[in-house]
This record gives sequence, C-alpha cells and structure tokens, in this order.
Amino acid sequence: MAGGPLPCRRPDGALVTAVLAWKDPHLQPRDYERIALQLTGHARAVAAGVRRHAAALPKNDGRGALAEVVLREADGRLSAPLECTARRAQNRARLVRALYTRLDRLTESLPAT
Repeated sequence: MAGGPLPCRRPDGALVTAVLAWKDPHLQPRDYERIALQLTGHARAVAAGVRRHAAALPKNDGRGALAEVVLREADGRLSAPLECTARRAQNRARLVRALYTRLDRLTESLPAT
C-alpha cells in the first residue's frame, strides 16, 4: 500500500462510536483522561497517514489542499491541554472521525475524466 500502513480502525472505531453516543456517562476523571489519551494517539496516527497520502498527491490535486486545512485544525486541537471531561473526549472522537473522512477521500480513486 502506498504511503505506509494505516492504523486499524476496528478497536478505536468502536471507541469513537461509543464516545460519540455518550449522553451523560458519569465516569471518573481518570477514565476520561485514559479515553482521551487513547483517542489522541489514534488521531496522531491517522493524521500521519493523511500527511503521507497528501504529500504523495500531485500539487494540482485539490484533495491535498483540503487535507492541509484538516491537518492544521487537527494539530491545533491536539496541542490543546487535555481536560478530563466527557466533552473533551467527545471532541477527540470527532477529530478521529474527521481525520478518517479525510484519509478516505485521499485514498479513493479519482473518477476518470
């Protein structure tokens, strides 16, 4: 596969889905922290995949420019201090989902012209 191996979606995809489904989980702060840290690590791995695939695109491919926008936002969000709250964990889950969406768009074939 061009661009190197991609992170496995199965375990963290289930975590993303579960975290986004939370209504009022009432977890301990350390549990929120563990979940957010796991999602942060996964987000960084997916962002690296997005960077690799975007760098391999021709300069005139608009998907690369869109990837750069998503990556700048991701870098800003990942550099923010980690708060041990459900809201912060859900924000990390949304970030993982957004990065996978961008990665999917980078790896799909372009339609024939």
